[in-house]
Amino acid sequence: MFMRMIYDEQLAQGAYLIGCQKTGQAIIIDPERDVDRYINLAEDNGLQIVATAETHIHADFLSGSRELAELIGAKVYVSDEGDADWKYQWLDKKSSGGSYDHQLLHHGDTFQIGNIEFTVVHTPGHTPEHISFLVVDHGAGATEPIGMITGDFLFVGDLGRPDLLETAAGHIGVMEPSARTLYKSLHTLDTVPEFVQVWPAHGAGSACGKALGAIPTSTIGYEKRFNPAIAAATDEDSFVDFILSGQPEPPIYFANMKRDNKLGPKVLGGVPLPPRITLGQMRQIDAQKVAIVDTRPWEAFRDGHIPGSMSFPLIKSFSTDVGSLVHEDEEICLIVEPDQLEGAVRALIRIGLDNIMGWFDPVEFELCTGDSSCLDVVAELTPEDAEELINDANHHVLDVRRATEFAEGHIPGATNVAHTRLAARLDEVPKGKRLLVNCRSGSRSARASSYLKRLGHEVINLKGGFNAWAETHAHKHHASSK
Repeated sequence: MFMRMIYDEQLAQGAYLIGCQKTGQAIIIDPERDVDRYINLAEDNGLQIVATAETHIHADFLSGSRELAELIGAKVYVSDEGDADWKYQWLDKKSSGGSYDHQLLHHGDTFQIGNIEFTVVHTPGHTPEHISFLVVDHGAGATEPIGMITGDFLFVGDLGRPDLLETAAGHIGVMEPSARTLYKSLHTLDTVPEFVQVWPAHGAGSACGKALGAIPTSTIGYEKRFNPAIAAATDEDSFVDFILSGQPEPPIYFANMKRDNKLGPKVLGGVPLPPRITLGQMRQIDAQKVAIVDTRPWEAFRDGHIPGSMSFPLIKSFSTDVGSLVHEDEEICLIVEPDQLEGAVRALIRIGLDNIMGWFDPVEFELCTGDSSCLDVVAELTPEDAEELINDANHHVLDVRRATEFAEGHIPGATNVAHTRLAARLDEVPKGKRLLVNCRSGSRSARASSYLKRLGHEVINLKGGFNAWAETHAHKHHASSK
């Protein structure tokens, strides 16, 4: 048997390519939308992808299953569990007419790819239709599973959060019942041998849990012994309290992903190649109508950027940052180094931001030298320099960290709106005041500052964030106590 996890560092998402080396057939489970890399990996290892499967209707990325069904005729295996609101609605909408080759799955169903058998286990809680797959390699003579593809049910060190249908998709009142369902799903692990490997859909950094481990895989036995979420399941009420507390605010685009993965992601037919834009063309773009996504480091953006553009460096949080602050219907213009263009485009289409009208090479910023109307700047102050502004009635502190971080300590008088939810909570942002924006270290607040500046707010980014502010005040307290 061949198995590879194909991992997306930005979304902390893992797809699994599993192939039978005797027959040359392979399946990809939980693929992202730019499917060429899976096809190429399979071909490089003498395999052909003949099927695609999903553990559930995902909230954090657009699925590539429909793309594979269109491009190579892959058979689609998806859940038919859950209620009527969580059924896949694109299986009979093939671009050329008719239905895709597919099979709807229920608890206990099995199917084979070559000599590899997959057994379906219904594991609801994260979502009603969620399924996991037990994998048995009959080609190697095995009679018991080597691994369990757990999707967003079981992670290394955590469980899939049961609140997203309410906090992200807006289904009011389902959070607690979902947590109780997840508690019941834990009993399915009692029938799985402890030596079975856990192959989850996410790792550390994913917003689909609150404490995911940085180790990519584990075993059932290890997780039953050391997973804090499982350890909290001493009784149902204790588990519900634990699993619902401290969950981070979900990025605003999660609701779009749930909707599109249910209805059917738009078929791309390949990774798009946007045209290059000159400086003259760039200066004609209305930044209020087109989202200008500047991927340069913050310091470069801060000191000179196209007016109305927003700062989104190509770091691990790029997808989450852009997905939270750029609307899905907006046209996008990328400011990006040529060798980073493809990676940026792939990151955007994975979360449904397809309207990329062009890209601009930042080397052309050199042409703006001496032209004050060409570039804008963002104010940034150290905690020492910002001190007198904190209590100034014309200024207001906006803290864009998560609510759990804010509760642990914050600048007095600050308003808290997580940057991943800022676009949906603009009515909470004070108007008519200059905003002093802070996060933990100054990174998230930089994204939020550029977004708010685009909307017309006067902003100052707090350099070093709350950590720097707290350290400054600790030194002052220490000095004054001598």
